[in-house]
Amino acid sequence: MADAAADAEALVIAVPSEYCRELYRQLAGIAPKSALLVSATKGLESDTLLRMSEVAALEAPGRALAVISGPSFALEVAKQLPTAVVVASADHAVAEQPASIVLSAIYWRNTWKYQARGYRHLFWDSGTLLAQLLAAARALRLPARLVAGFVDVEMDALLGLDASKESVLVVVPVGAAGRPASAPPLVTALAPEVIPLSAREIDYPLLRRALEDSRLDSEAEVEEWRERGRAETTPRRDTGAADPIALPAPSAEAGRSLGETITRRGSTREFSGEAIGVEALSSALYHATRGVPADASAGQVDLYLAIHAVDGIAPGAYFYDRAAHGLLSLRSGTVRDDAAFLCLEQPLGGQSSATVFFLADLTRALDRWGNRGYRLVNLEAGLIGGRLYLGAYGQRFGATGLTFYDREVVAFFSPHAAGRDAVFVTALGRSVRRG
Repeated sequence: MADAAADAEALVIAVPSEYCRELYRQLAGIAPKSALLVSATKGLESDTLLRMSEVAALEAPGRALAVISGPSFALEVAKQLPTAVVVASADHAVAEQPASIVLSAIYWRNTWKYQARGYRHLFWDSGTLLAQLLAAARALRLPARLVAGFVDVEMDALLGLDASKESVLVVVPVGAAGRPASAPPLVTALAPEVIPLSAREIDYPLLRRALEDSRLDSEAEVEEWRERGRAETTPRRDTGAADPIALPAPSAEAGRSLGETITRRGSTREFSGEAIGVEALSSALYHATRGVPADASAGQVDLYLAIHAVDGIAPGAYFYDRAAHGLLSLRSGTVRDDAAFLCLEQPLGGQSSATVFFLADLTRALDRWGNRGYRLVNLEAGLIGGRLYLGAYGQRFGATGLTFYDREVVAFFSPHAAGRDAVFVTALGRSVRRG
């Protein structure tokens, strides 16, 4: 067998299921790293109930794997009649793009302040960075997409991360597809000298457990997770009987270049309360909520607004219908005090021109994407929030992210928001001019 496998480009494994584990174990030691392993064995492993693809992923980790399945019939083959089979494989497009940017999170950078709740901040901060990265890629006309499903332990090991302190959150392949990458060389463990962030660190087991419980452990599990998510669609949010207020067409250009926008981008510390134009709000909302190429579809997060001073829009509470690009009125009248209270009684929430509250149906997200669904919701919220920042500073006004009272936010926008959970808040408006 060693001679047959030595120079093989692909190996088709078609043996009874009870012999597959040992065969894959042997092939992992003798077959070229570049060889594609093709499983043609049906059924489950009797004692573990694992599919053959899962057995292969465990015994030959890191190998390119494909699975052959029906609907072919032995009778058709025997009669030499045309038949067909399906070959399925994991996402290998990453190997065809010239570079992948990997975003990881060091827990202590957030937990020192937010403790276990820092889990959400890991994805919010990454989303903000993604907004700028994707904008830069688009400006340079470089294809880019998000990969949220991967074998966590292998990604962490590749980068030499200590998973008790830091983990990979998302991968961004960048650039036009070319020839697939050759088989990777043996990667030795990285052991860089690390400068401590502080004299002591406090461990928050709840945060680590949330990451561990949402990990994907094999290539087969990654593919199953993606297929599970693709099999369902995010339904369009029912806006009720009333028609949304149409917003003006979004502008295709901002007043500043992307480079200047990113350079000037910050977090507003004090809003003046002055109005922004409805065209500016329209452009910021529209461009922030358009989807991006990804292995997990967007649309998990809905936007609710407390509008205080937007030319052409009466003050009140609104739901943003992204499909219709319009606002559905939920409550009329001044809501500055309400918004400030909802934002942990921070004045910024009421001083802004408009404060945007992000809500999501977590039950639906978890049903669709499993425990990793909570990651996706917070990552999408961070990405939209980061794009709102760019939309604001590109149009010469300010933005800031705020914390909030979870249940009170839902109650304020109910009954429309019933069944949802608060996820994130971004306030938009004119900054107070200094000196």
